[in-house]
Amino acid sequence: MSDAALRFDHLALPVYDARQTYRFYSEVLKLPLVDALSGDDWGGKPWLMMFFGAGAQLIALCALRGARPAPRDDLPDDVRHYAFSVASRAEQRQWMARLEAHGVQYTEEDHGRQHSIYFRDPNGIMLEVTTPASTGAAASDHAAGQLVQRWIEAAPTAPRAP
Repeated sequence: MSDAALRFDHLALPVYDARQTYRFYSEVLKLPLVDALSGDDWGGKPWLMMFFGAGAQLIALCALRGARPAPRDDLPDDVRHYAFSVASRAEQRQWMARLEAHGVQYTEEDHGRQHSIYFRDPNGIMLEVTTPASTGAAASDHAAGQLVQRWIEAAPTAPRAP
């Protein structure tokens, strides 16, 4: 087993409307399309993968022709979301104005240390723009570990994933 630290590389998400997805990520979010791949058989479907740059990482948006979204589960809408950050509230307000100009509805939430706006892409994927950026601490936090252990010990046994 290697002791080499893991580093986040890319996030791959299924999308269902390649045209609207391409427009949204390139025009609305202004992310650069840095690569694209396609093929004839991913699970029996023709596919397109669009790679958008997001800082030092990539978002890989995967369209499979004829694929349909999975049925909704009972989780709150914002439990599954993907966050971008900006340096200041002023920059966040610029993003709010940009979203409004493109007809994208959003909600705001004050998290105390951070302020966030949430909105959906054309595929229903929940996105967030938060400020200030989260700290990228690489070392484990003892207090965080204790909180996790207390929560786990207080909870009934969790159901297993399928």
